Amino acid sequence: MQVNSKLASAVRIALISGVALSATTSIYAVAEETDASNVERISVTGSRIIREGAIAPTPVTVITGDELLSTGVTNIGEALNQLPALGNTYSLANSGRFIGTSGLNLLDLRSMGTARTLVLVNGKRHVSSSAGTSSVDVNTIPSVWIDKVEVITGGASAIYGADAVTGVVNFILKKNVNGLDVSATKGWADDSDFNKDRFSLSYGTDFAQGDGNIAFAVEYSAQDELAAYDREQTATSFASLTNSSRTVDNNDPADPDKILTPNAGHYSISNAGTFYLDGWKTFNADGSMKDVYLGENVDGIRCADCDFTNLNQFVTLQPEFERYNINFKTNYQLNDDHNVYFESKYVNSQSTDEGQPAFFFGSSVNNVSIDNAFVSPELASLMQANDVDTINVRRFMTDLGVRIEDDTRETQRYVLGMEGVVLEDWDYDVYAVYGQTDLKRINKNNLVYSNYANALDSILVDGEAVCRDETARAAGCVAVDIFGFGAPSQEAIDYINTTSIGTSVIKQTVLGGTMTNSGLFEMPAGYVGFSTGVEYRKEQSEIFEPDNAEGTFFNVLGEDKGEFDVSEVFAEMTVPLLADLPMVRQLDLDLAVRFADYSTIGNATTWKTGLSWEVDDEVRVRTTYSEAIRAPNISELYGAASQTFFSVDDPCRTSNLNDLSDASVREANCAALGVSSSFDSDYDDKTLEGLSGGNEELKEEESTSYTLGVVYQPSFIEGLSITTDYWDIEIENAISAVGAQDILDRCVDSTSGINNEYCSLITRDSSTGEITQIKQFALNIASLEASGIDFDIRYTFEAFEGDVTTNLIATRLLKRNDYSFQDEPDTYEELAGTAGYAKWQANLSVGYAINNWDYAWRTRYIQAVDLYTNYTLDNNANPSSAMAYGDYYISDVSVAYNFDSGVTLKFGIDNVFNRDLPYGTTGTEEASSAYDNVGRFFHTTATYKF
Repeated sequence: MQVNSKLASAVRIALISGVALSATTSIYAVAEETDASNVERISVTGSRIIREGAIAPTPVTVITGDELLSTGVTNIGEALNQLPALGNTYSLANSGRFIGTSGLNLLDLRSMGTARTLVLVNGKRHVSSSAGTSSVDVNTIPSVWIDKVEVITGGASAIYGADAVTGVVNFILKKNVNGLDVSATKGWADDSDFNKDRFSLSYGTDFAQGDGNIAFAVEYSAQDELAAYDREQTATSFASLTNSSRTVDNNDPADPDKILTPNAGHYSISNAGTFYLDGWKTFNADGSMKDVYLGENVDGIRCADCDFTNLNQFVTLQPEFERYNINFKTNYQLNDDHNVYFESKYVNSQSTDEGQPAFFFGSSVNNVSIDNAFVSPELASLMQANDVDTINVRRFMTDLGVRIEDDTRETQRYVLGMEGVVLEDWDYDVYAVYGQTDLKRINKNNLVYSNYANALDSILVDGEAVCRDETARAAGCVAVDIFGFGAPSQEAIDYINTTSIGTSVIKQTVLGGTMTNSGLFEMPAGYVGFSTGVEYRKEQSEIFEPDNAEGTFFNVLGEDKGEFDVSEVFAEMTVPLLADLPMVRQLDLDLAVRFADYSTIGNATTWKTGLSWEVDDEVRVRTTYSEAIRAPNISELYGAASQTFFSVDDPCRTSNLNDLSDASVREANCAALGVSSSFDSDYDDKTLEGLSGGNEELKEEESTSYTLGVVYQPSFIEGLSITTDYWDIEIENAISAVGAQDILDRCVDSTSGINNEYCSLITRDSSTGEITQIKQFALNIASLEASGIDFDIRYTFEAFEGDVTTNLIATRLLKRNDYSFQDEPDTYEELAGTAGYAKWQANLSVGYAINNWDYAWRTRYIQAVDLYTNYTLDNNANPSSAMAYGDYYISDVSVAYNFDSGVTLKFGIDNVFNRDLPYGTTGTEEASSAYDNVGRFFHTTATYKF
């Protein structure tokens, strides 16, 4: 027996029949009429309450699964990162910047941090892919089953839980899968051997007279490694050299301090070995010496059009990547009111990233004695003539092997639940989720210092080169020749290098349930909707580092271990206030609250309130205001101190101080730190050692967000919808691991002196003034602010006997400020309009379908951005000749033919005009990875559906 309200019946029909949103912006979904009632529209996004005749109560952008894979991308993370609302913090192009992150694709809504973007699958939590965090690698989600992806901004924490400070990205998978779907994609680059492949197979069928459905899917995707040297544009080396043509620094941007110069780089280090003795010298392949040609443009240890070392030889534009994804799901309708479901998946992803080899840049480890077995008579004579018995060789140990990191992640996830209707009008969903991610990180060609030192210190015994230390020799030491590229023997390489293996395991357990009544009781303006639920979640993360890492070139990393659990209860209510009045067709009040009890920070409350105002058939207005709390994650709290290295410029060097228009604050603070006024050591030309880790003293961060949006669907232009949403997010006590350069600058830029949180992270040598250590621990900084406007314009119409679909998605970033000092609330760094924070970003897509043909065009736009913030330019208006990246347009095109047999063939070209990267970049840094570094890319896809 089934006795339900008309609204509940309509809701059930909408859910079971799989009503999907095809528009890019979610306005409403249309449900079938169940009888003569007026139940016509069911909102399915941004809220747990299913409601009648309403728009989504919060700003929601929806991308269909087909749209995600419409270009040559083989992983959905690549496609999502191209949306204006999402930053390119972690993409395949830049994922290798840190140890253990190669191959990750993490989402960063509003570019305010991946930890503040909550990723869900069917509204439920997903296990993390990065130890100690809640960040989900979206490449683990089965793209073949994606119905749509909802990107939700504003008030999401009260609805979906913590971590949704900036919003939620919710992947909605197809509920029932019927038939066979096979697809294969092959892609290849125009100016390199870079290739991509993707294959997917999905099959599903009903059983038990349609009461049940069972389905499985397998996916495979892969791409080759693309090195910077593989492309002419990215093979060029750039260096910032001092502007030698000027005599006075007038702080004029037209006369910069530094000139970004092509064909330039370090001359005092090389793959063959470089040393200074009667001028800079290096070695030929046969071990003979030659002078280093410095050219005419020399700046310290760098030069242009000279014998420099091109560091781009060590840059990987795209890592080698391979992914296997196996999925299973089933559901069974026990009766008219109850349905059980089960989901499981296994994902194996493998990524290989190459980087700089071990190197010695002035280290005494690479001192070579005159009696070294491999010192040539020519070199010995030079040393004797200069009365020295040792030389220091600066060398990239490239011929010992570049450092290679292989990251293998295995993700498994299981969901068991039951959903249905109880007490006639209450929809329920109870569920259990378990997920686990295992990472195995293999670091190859890891130089062992003690073995290298023994191998380098060689002598001749009976005409044979052997290690000087007899104990080391007995233990297998093999002498190494470093005079000339390719000189080391394979036996020496095998003795010097080792492989270090680290692992980590992440576990997530979730138990929860919801009860929803979308028609709790009727008021004059309509039905009150109510939803409530409880959830228990436990997060565990542990990292195991190799025992053989200490005493090697590899960083000595701490072993993070931590866990927490949280119990939550939440409720949401929609109250119809007014209806069927002039200028008010429907006005609803939305309320939501969530109480959480964390094992780490204790109690936390988040809440949201909003209004949804349907003016008439054409105009709808929505607004929300919310407050949220984000607890620090495991790595932020319990991250063990780990060795790291930073590339920074010491702000207390006189050469850096002289570039400033007003250096008085820095000079005073540097003096207070004990740094001499004449200090100008070039020690920071090499990376400086540091420590990174968590902070158990962290407090939760608090955020407020506000949104105001308008949806306009003019009746006089059929098929047109215009959506505009303003959003504003402020975060107090923001948890952040501040960049090393920012730590140095903020320490000496504080007008209140050096007694600030940043100076306490820096250790200097009391005698030399040089920095000996920088601590990069998680901190509660003052605050972050961001605001902007999202635009979504969609217009569909018929033309030339076919159907035309146009869609413009754009974001105008109005504000993005970082407040660094708790005691200086008016001091901030303005990021809006700088690299990674373009003020305007937009995607324009145009589609045309006629008969069996589909044509598509898409252009992505990023407005020109500055490379320096107001924080820097206020002190120095002319730091470089490279002050900005220009306006960026990139276009993709495709054509497809749909055969009546169910076969579809598609051919496309991404970056059809072969748009270059911004000048001097490789597209592998956080700020530049939004720009394509592959070049023109061809792809073809064959699909069969039955």
